Amino acid sequence: MVTLDRLRIDLEKQLQIDKEITAVEVIGDTLDECLADAAVQLETKVRNLEYEVIEKGFAGVIGLMKKPWRIKVYENPSLIQKKHSENSVSAESNSEEIEEIKVVTMDGMYFIRRFGSNIFVKVTLPVGDGNPVNPDDLINDARRPDNTRLDEELLKKLAKEGTNDEYVEVGDYNHISAGDAVMAVDLAKDEMQATITVSAPAAGGSDISADRIINALRTQGVVAGIEEDKIKAFVDTPVYNVPYEVAAAVQPQHGTDAYIEYKFETDKSRLKLKETENGQVDFKELNLIQNVVAGQPLAKKILPTRGRGGKTIMGRYLEARNGKDISLPLGQNTVLDKDGCTILAEKNGHVSLVGDKINVEEIYEVQGVNIKTGNISYMGTVLCRGDVEDGFNIKADGNVEIYGSVGRCNIEAGGDIVISQGVMGRDECEIVTSKSVWARFIQNAKVTAEEYIVVNDNIMNSDVTAMKKIVLKGKRASIIGGKVFATEEISAKNIGSSGGGIETILSVGYDPRKKQRLTELQEMQANLVKELEEIELNIQTLENNKKVRRSLPKEKEESLNNFIAQKSDLVAQNEEMTKEIDEINERLRELKVVGCVNASGTVYPGVKIYVRDELDEVRTETKAVTFFYDNGFVKRGKFDPSQVSDVGGPDGYSAN
Repeated sequence: MVTLDRLRIDLEKQLQIDKEITAVEVIGDTLDECLADAAVQLETKVRNLEYEVIEKGFAGVIGLMKKPWRIKVYENPSLIQKKHSENSVSAESNSEEIEEIKVVTMDGMYFIRRFGSNIFVKVTLPVGDGNPVNPDDLINDARRPDNTRLDEELLKKLAKEGTNDEYVEVGDYNHISAGDAVMAVDLAKDEMQATITVSAPAAGGSDISADRIINALRTQGVVAGIEEDKIKAFVDTPVYNVPYEVAAAVQPQHGTDAYIEYKFETDKSRLKLKETENGQVDFKELNLIQNVVAGQPLAKKILPTRGRGGKTIMGRYLEARNGKDISLPLGQNTVLDKDGCTILAEKNGHVSLVGDKINVEEIYEVQGVNIKTGNISYMGTVLCRGDVEDGFNIKADGNVEIYGSVGRCNIEAGGDIVISQGVMGRDECEIVTSKSVWARFIQNAKVTAEEYIVVNDNIMNSDVTAMKKIVLKGKRASIIGGKVFATEEISAKNIGSSGGGIETILSVGYDPRKKQRLTELQEMQANLVKELEEIELNIQTLENNKKVRRSLPKEKEESLNNFIAQKSDLVAQNEEMTKEIDEINERLRELKVVGCVNASGTVYPGVKIYVRDELDEVRTETKAVTFFYDNGFVKRGKFDPSQVSDVGGPDGYSAN
């Protein structure tokens, strides 16, 4: 018996389901066009849609009297319930990761249909906390005056266990063929769709079964694209007197074209500015350079895919287009990897997309280093056509070539540094290189080179260090003020100032790094020798005990073996240290001979010359002189132009 409470509960549940259904109203020239538009709006497939015709369209006659279709479209309620069910199952599978899971609740449902002369029932089980099908409700709905047999016990069982999404026979009825539902099958002229239009059955008539729909389609020649899910949905909830899609062509899947997947930023406008610690934009760090190293992947070609042909509902083949291939954008200093698809950098440098080619440029060229470029950090050679303005820095793995001048800047290079117009550091400039420095002049700066420093005019009030030689050339080749150190040689025209008052210190004839390393090695070797003596004493003690006792306990035997192994390691370390010490001493002995200061012009009073650790302080003007080391003293000799080294030009100089 259906009570008011039961009816209220059912209505509330149905209202909840109806709230989940989103409907849209669309207008189009054809029904298919309307459904396609609605599918996009509802973000689903056409086969999942149900619709109501508001205004039936008319194609017109020769373009006249044309009338558009107007329909209200919504997603199939049973599919919405199915989605809820799937979401519930998915949520349960993630229960270990999610503390609180929202369980989708859906009541069980039943459908009663009459196919042929038999009564069939389909029962779905509840989901979550949903209520199961009430057996009494199912039996009451299945009862009809024209029934001849109804298995109520089976109905009770099915209400409890469900029918596994199938229709199960539960009885018979007085079938009147004249009252059967009438179905018409309509095939689109382009064979892309098949629809059915069904009229409701009369009293005693049979419903349309899924098998009947499928057989009718096959009879009409439909062999592909039969949508069984839609057919089942129609059987459950029939839509009468309007076209209903039951088959659709299998659309061809066109292949995707090949494309390049870049592993660097190709759009310079998307390169981000660096921020300081307080979150402000640092306009000196513009990040315009994308450095890469040799062997680094730059891009990869994603190969085209082959298309998959489709079929019309009548089985006619629909051709699919294969994806188009493209050529690889190999440019300067790039190579192809073994896979034939990955582009690698052949050299260190700056990667960029020029036109349609990927280039790795070893030389990064700018007109000047300033607010437009920001600081430059580059894995190659930097070529600056203008000045490096105050406050901006350059760091390069290769050479740094500057056609202009350098102000209060820091410049660091792995190769040579060439500065055409000189350095005006104002005591806030530091230049460091692993090779050599060439400059017109150096003023108020700190310069360190692992090889040579070559200056045309003067070095003034600067701290300059070269691990090999410092050579000043030209008519005004002068060293005035500051500290200048070279391991092998310092050569200039004039040294010091005629007016005095400026401290000028020159040092040659020793290698401070080698000297420091020698001291470290000698201390390490002294400690190692002490450790060797202790281990040797322990070995002798244990071996003597072994001779007296003929054997040692297991622990002491292991100790003896460990001491012998340690001795072997320490002896090897000592030999390596001795070899390095001998090499350093040989180098220092060589510097006794080559360490000298050459002045082709004048050395002014007040200049201090250190050769090795010995000092010669110049007290009177001295002309055309060479300072060198001999028997513990700094001696002076006549300047010989042939003694001045010719260091050549910059290595790998690339300026044109």
